[in-house]
Amino acid sequence: MPMPERPVYLRLRDEIVAMILDGRIREGDALPSVRAFAAEQGANPLTVAKAYQSFQDDGLVTVRRGVGMFVEDGATERLRSAARAQFLDGEWPAIAARIRRLGIDAADLLERVQV
Repeated sequence: MPMPERPVYLRLRDEIVAMILDGRIREGDALPSVRAFAAEQGANPLTVAKAYQSFQDDGLVTVRRGVGMFVEDGATERLRSAARAQFLDGEWPAIAARIRRLGIDAADLLERVQV
């Protein structure tokens, strides 16, 4: 069953979260400007601003007026913990069921994992 499409601002937020978790944006670094990120993603700047506001609402960034938004200390681990819980509770059960249906064993999976 296909998942319903997520709103654009949440997809943009997911992209920034991936950048933080991948280390492309580190704690203390500025987020890309709203205009630059909107242009890069082909999105409306107001939609990007909504995604950025969600980071501010969650206490993951601080705003320095006239300078930008900066990733707070501890944000990476908070984001990783939330993403891990969402994956294990929301996505993994369906993946595990499909693995069982297809008869894939753990050795096959581990052989393909690159950590």
